[in-house]
Amino acid sequence: MQNFKPEAFPTLSIYFTVVNGEKSIKFYKDAFGFEEQNVVKGDDGSIMHTEMRKGDAVIMFCPEGAYDTQKKAPVTQGIMMPLSTYIYCSDADALYAQAIKAGAKSVMEPNDGFWGDRFFVVLDIDGYEWSFATRLK
Repeated sequence: MQNFKPEAFPTLSIYFTVVNGEKSIKFYKDAFGFEEQNVVKGDDGSIMHTEMRKGDAVIMFCPEGAYDTQKKAPVTQGIMMPLSTYIYCSDADALYAQAIKAGAKSVMEPNDGFWGDRFFVVLDIDGYEWSFATRLK
């Protein structure tokens, strides 16, 4: 049976619309430790599509207007998205400090959840909510 997806991709990945592709690449690197995998640029040199990876998590994004003029980042729309990401990491406390230093806005400082994870919640520069957790039990 032929593989139905690229080998290096998880079955589920997230696709965001961001305000500025270059600023978002820098933010996701500095704040969360994602690494660039693929950046597609248009004829004018502007970013049209980006893929980034942290461990086995893959995110993708395009800037506003790249493919669909209707899609805008939450910060542009002035809304809170009704969903968020939840990603496991090796040290939630250290990653929280790194994210805040890179410009993330704290929603919830690191704390121990009743389900056994130490986790935090922040907003990125485009208004998306991110939770990172380290398993305690």
